Amino acid sequence: MLLAWVIEASMGWPNWLFERFKHPVVWIGALISGLEDRLNRPHFPRTRRYILGIVSSLIVISIATSFACAVSLALPNTPFGVVCEALIASSFLASRSLYAHVAAVAKPLIARDLFAARRAVSMIVGRDPQYLEEAGVARAGLESLAENASDGVIAPLFWGVLFGLPGLVAYKAINTLDSMIGHKNDRYGAYGGFAARLDDVANFLPARLTAVLLAMTSFKPAAFLVPLREASHHRSMNAGWPEGAIAGALSIRLSGPRQYGETTQQEPWLNAAAADPGAATLKRGLVLYLRAMGLAAALLVLALLNVTL
Repeated sequence: MLLAWVIEASMGWPNWLFERFKHPVVWIGALISGLEDRLNRPHFPRTRRYILGIVSSLIVISIATSFACAVSLALPNTPFGVVCEALIASSFLASRSLYAHVAAVAKPLIARDLFAARRAVSMIVGRDPQYLEEAGVARAGLESLAENASDGVIAPLFWGVLFGLPGLVAYKAINTLDSMIGHKNDRYGAYGGFAARLDDVANFLPARLTAVLLAMTSFKPAAFLVPLREASHHRSMNAGWPEGAIAGALSIRLSGPRQYGETTQQEPWLNAAAADPGAATLKRGLVLYLRAMGLAAALLVLALLNVTL
């Protein structure tokens, strides 16, 4: 997993390969979509749709994990085999792309190009960016940075360290299921309910670990206190932890009301008494993210040395 992270962080994903064969998550997504088209019928009773959602989720996770097990077992227990497995595992990590996407928001925001900043932030969040001012764009970027530091980096590393490539792929299957069908609306409320709860379970420890990493590298007591005090108020049982840590670390407020199309969701604030973030805050958030990921890498190295010795 350490080698996989080094590969992903230094070189990113091999786009030339995935343009030819498609990214593994695309295949997982295609399977999820195909099953959903066949099993999630609007006229089915809610209980039946929930049970079918469980069945489809388990099918997706089983197929993805079985394939990862087969690949892991087929590769030789040699340096060549380790490198091959690390190359495959690297495609399921997103530390480099997360930094690049948030930096793409920070750059035009610092240059006072609000239109370009809104366009960039629309690539990483689901809310409507057209009415966001500087603080709203910065807030959206920081929230995405915090949540995806957990979902896209720490959580896959966590499950990969515990269970190897199969654990990593199983987590990405669960996370992709939640992204595609774990929504609280008429179409997915019943069918995707199990997938959403499973994703909550899979991210429970990684989200809190991410918050600790962010807090430790910020050297600010508020980074520990805000998530402990307010994470339970967040709409997500997990996202409030890393978001709260960043809010405390940067002395800003996050979350709050947000716009999705014509609908405004009234969400409670995290660290409500603090100031709104700005362009400079987003840049500081990226520095904090790098420090937290550096600490995570150092802990992986220490774990490796401990196992080796």
